Amino acid sequence: MSRVKSQDLLIGEWACLGIICEIPIHGFGVAARLKPAGDIGRIWTMSRALTYRSIEQLALRGLVEAVHEEPGIAGGTRTIYRATRVGRNALREWLGTPVNHLRDFRTELLLKIELARLLTIDSTALLELQREVVHQWLEHFPCEVDSTGDVVSIWRNEMATAALRFLGQL
Repeated sequence: MSRVKSQDLLIGEWACLGIICEIPIHGFGVAARLKPAGDIGRIWTMSRALTYRSIEQLALRGLVEAVHEEPGIAGGTRTIYRATRVGRNALREWLGTPVNHLRDFRTELLLKIELARLLTIDSTALLELQREVVHQWLEHFPCEVDSTGDVVSIWRNEMATAALRFLGQL
């Protein structure tokens, strides 16, 4: 199987893969963690239908595999999935890659930090790389906004500065 790149998966698929990497689990269990009140859903929320679709995509790519079925609570059966070696390696690589766009900082970086924490993966290297990326962002944003009041430049500068403070607290 070819190597999985970060752009090959949607963020929701990464979230599902991270949950499945933690422990073999059925789709309903993954969906419960992605509800707004779920531990991962606080960062990235997905409907049950999208969760099942994401798991199907992960299975088609060989990143997760069905290991057995068990009876469901309300009838039917539940398929238990686990991450494959390829899936675990892909997730570990993604968790170590900094976020490239300021607009993705809140969701993608938080998701990476939380999944790394759940999987007991040290995220120190990621945070250092992310600091370097944020410093590069700040080099491209004007430090002082001129009298035209360019709200986009103001926003980018403030968000990048806040991102550095956030990373400093971690």
